Amino acid sequence: MSDAALFSGREWDFDTIQRIHDAIAVVAQKELGLDTYPNQIEIITAEQMLDAYASIGMPLYYKHWSFGKSFAEHEMIYRKGLQNLAYEIVINSNPCISYLLEESSATMQTLVIGHAAFGHNHFFKNNYQFKQWTDPDSILDYLAFAKGYIASCEERHGHGPVERLLDAAHALTAQGVDRYARKKSFDMKREEARERERMAEREQLYNDLWRTVPEKSGRAKRSAEEKRRALLGLPQENILYFLEKVAPRLKPWQRELLRIVRLMAQYFYPQQQTKVMNEGCATYCHYCIMTALHEQGRIDDGSLMEFLHSHTDVTRQAAYNDKYYGGINPYALGFDMMSDIARIVCEPTEEDRAWFPEIAGTGDALATLRHVWANFRDDSFIAQFLSPHLMRKWRLFHVVDDDSAKFLEVKAIHNERGYRDLRRTLASQFDVAQNAPDIQVVDVNLEGDRRLVLHHRVMNGRVLEPENAQLVLNHLAYLWGYEVTLNEIDAASEKLLKEHSAKAPA
Repeated sequence: MSDAALFSGREWDFDTIQRIHDAIAVVAQKELGLDTYPNQIEIITAEQMLDAYASIGMPLYYKHWSFGKSFAEHEMIYRKGLQNLAYEIVINSNPCISYLLEESSATMQTLVIGHAAFGHNHFFKNNYQFKQWTDPDSILDYLAFAKGYIASCEERHGHGPVERLLDAAHALTAQGVDRYARKKSFDMKREEARERERMAEREQLYNDLWRTVPEKSGRAKRSAEEKRRALLGLPQENILYFLEKVAPRLKPWQRELLRIVRLMAQYFYPQQQTKVMNEGCATYCHYCIMTALHEQGRIDDGSLMEFLHSHTDVTRQAAYNDKYYGGINPYALGFDMMSDIARIVCEPTEEDRAWFPEIAGTGDALATLRHVWANFRDDSFIAQFLSPHLMRKWRLFHVVDDDSAKFLEVKAIHNERGYRDLRRTLASQFDVAQNAPDIQVVDVNLEGDRRLVLHHRVMNGRVLEPENAQLVLNHLAYLWGYEVTLNEIDAASEKLLKEHSAKAPA
């Protein structure tokens, strides 16, 4: 091994990992201008990687039967050779934790350190969605608190009741997030200290609310209803938050468990909105880092070829008629868009200048990309930066699949109007708020049976799948303690399309 080379062959030890990390840090900071949290790199076995899959990659995560089920499923698929393991898992924390697979070669360890420990790390630290919704300084402390709290609940109240409540809470995690900020970020360090304070506050709210006796006259009754809705914070899209604060039959420890599940769902919400950008940023960074290391003589030609083989596999977009097709590959779209932005900034065409006058020809690709990584999420990123050049390269077109029509309609082709339609339509597919069902708590019948009423505002005729809706509604009724009704209402006509209901178990 030459003095300049980081390693020779596929073997590595911990000194090699340190040497690789330090060399990448120089490239990342001086050439790419990345701003990252300190790194904590952990080498884990294949079984530990499967376990990390099962517990959504978080260290110190609480126990639940669904994690064991997921572990068994992934292990079976892996042992049969039907699926490879991820080379890494990275945690949005400070320090940023990256899990590397023990069996990977030195080249692959170099790639994933560049990808995860620097690419994802920079994105976590700088993107506005993560700044708004996550608290990387204290997530590990909060996880330790949550794990210990749930374990203590199991000791005091039994595994069955705790598991039943977590089942119900997990079923509602998609409706357990705030899509608009209540505050800048969650300060998780204060959660354990504030537990007793929250319990007293909840009990006071419970007492005030359920003692309320509505007036009987028409105008006074309407005024009481308005006051009641204001007190309850209705309408409310965050169903887990509503249950935590208002559900009349939940005990204090059950409310705290709902809060734990809700905060963890909120913690992962930015990742749902930035999959293309996050992977695109990390993939573009590892490509630049590996190229720079090869140019400096830190990795040899064999390592470069091994890297390029892996990189090409990761960024391959299967054709629609390929047996491996599974929709748009976020690695492929993200990397191609980052590369295309760099092309527009440095070598624009006249078409690029017309479509992107703010960035075309400005000359500093990395400064532009850092701005993009910090200030956009997937839907706004695609709506702003998907170019006609890339649409032609990807052969994108817009097909309208209307179940009431006899034929499929090709709505957009490759002309100026078609490009704008394609970009708008593709961006909408990555808008989490638009694709998730709009379900809100709208009222509670306090005068009679305390029935909880929810509305699903149906867009474009997309009603809920009845069987799944009923299963989730059963969980909601369990947590509420009384009957629950869900009305599906057409957003355009306000017409009632369907009604679902569930009664609380005895």
